Amino acid sequence: MTTQPFLPDPSLYNEDLAPIPQEKRDWTWLNMATVWMGMVHNIVVYEAAAGLMAIGFSAWQCLEIVAVAYVVLFLAMGLNARAGTRYGIPFCVLIRSAFGPSGAQLPVILRGFCAIFWFSVQAYAATQAVDAIAGTIWPVWKTAAAGVLGMPLHRWGALVVVWLLHAWIMNHGVTRIRNFELIAGPLVIVIGALATVWALKVGHGPGPLFAVPGRLHGWNFALAFAGGVTGMIGMWATFAVNIPDLSRFVRSQRDQVIGQAIGLPVTALVFTPMAIITTSATVLLFGRAIWNPVDLLLTLDKPLVTVLGGGVIVLATLSVNVVANIMPACYDLINLSPEKLNFHRASFLVLGIGLLFAPWLWFSEAESIYRVLDIISGLLGPVTGIMLADYFILRARHLDVPDLYRRDGCYAASNGWNPAAIAAFLLGGFCANLGLVWPRAVWIGHLSWFVGLAVAAGLYLEFSRWTALGRKPRQV
Repeated sequence: MTTQPFLPDPSLYNEDLAPIPQEKRDWTWLNMATVWMGMVHNIVVYEAAAGLMAIGFSAWQCLEIVAVAYVVLFLAMGLNARAGTRYGIPFCVLIRSAFGPSGAQLPVILRGFCAIFWFSVQAYAATQAVDAIAGTIWPVWKTAAAGVLGMPLHRWGALVVVWLLHAWIMNHGVTRIRNFELIAGPLVIVIGALATVWALKVGHGPGPLFAVPGRLHGWNFALAFAGGVTGMIGMWATFAVNIPDLSRFVRSQRDQVIGQAIGLPVTALVFTPMAIITTSATVLLFGRAIWNPVDLLLTLDKPLVTVLGGGVIVLATLSVNVVANIMPACYDLINLSPEKLNFHRASFLVLGIGLLFAPWLWFSEAESIYRVLDIISGLLGPVTGIMLADYFILRARHLDVPDLYRRDGCYAASNGWNPAAIAAFLLGGFCANLGLVWPRAVWIGHLSWFVGLAVAAGLYLEFSRWTALGRKPRQV
């Protein structure tokens, strides 16, 4: 056990990045479960089944893909969350163990960029809902149609409302986030269940989409199934990396495992059939599948339904954004400048940067959004692999926490950069995205997250053995 005094480097430490003492970790399994409930039922996940069914899968096969993907995510996140729960440290601090205090900025910036981008896109989805609500209550709202920077004034007004709602929730830090998710997560599930009951009544059963057989067979089915699983994982690849940002608040390993088990695979398997059944009702009512919830509300043309349904969409978007995007992005920004930023300042900085992404311009290029984010997810798979290999194999689940906040400690590597992690990350990311530059390897894209994780983990352990920079720290 180390006897050195805890004298952290100011460029690596502040109160928001500091380890949370055990007595202050007050999240239970219920908090962890409701946080995940608030994240799983968002518009992107709702529409994901549409993409799978468009490829040629049946509704039941979609559920199988969701089940496999979320079980894999549960295992990866459950393992990656353990260090956060044990030591009370966030992702941006934990990653220093593998990459070094300076090298850690590479995956932190990548994760932060992706988080802010996703926040911006999700927030604009909520903006559309607020715009629909306002236009329903005050028809004059839509008359402000003059365009400014590619968006009408009435949509700008809705965007301001959504950004202010995010700011209100973030204004009081993690405590308000926890309390908000405790209400928002279960509430959206309940409302989704009511929508499903309505859909079952309209369709006199599960509906037409459950009756459509799959169109894929043999090798094509296997490749597409693997691609579907990888795609579902890709939506959460960012969170598989920074799950310690949440697990650091949980009081025990048992709580974080039970909470994630209930909130992740179980909620996903409940929510996905809701989306499919509700969409089935639109086939019967309108002759076509309407997967976008905002479009469905406007098509129903019932003012009360539009207002209440739009409110649910906004609530669901807020619940996923504050935890999955704003919160990790705040820690990532704080890590870049802990002497100048705290959680409160960083949260408003995230809101400002998110606005600069101009999500209303990207929505007309949805394929470009997901192509870019797929590449980033392919790069985050290697980060997950390196983190797991470092903590469970190289460090044998023991970290010298004070040295994570020093530039001259046992994680300093070569002037703050660990070449083993950097090389493994770059090579793992290249292998995961090899199909983009070599057509014969396009099949790798169906397994990109798995390939990146496995290659990077293996190379990291081997490179660490060569460089002898992977020595175990003093056990604490």
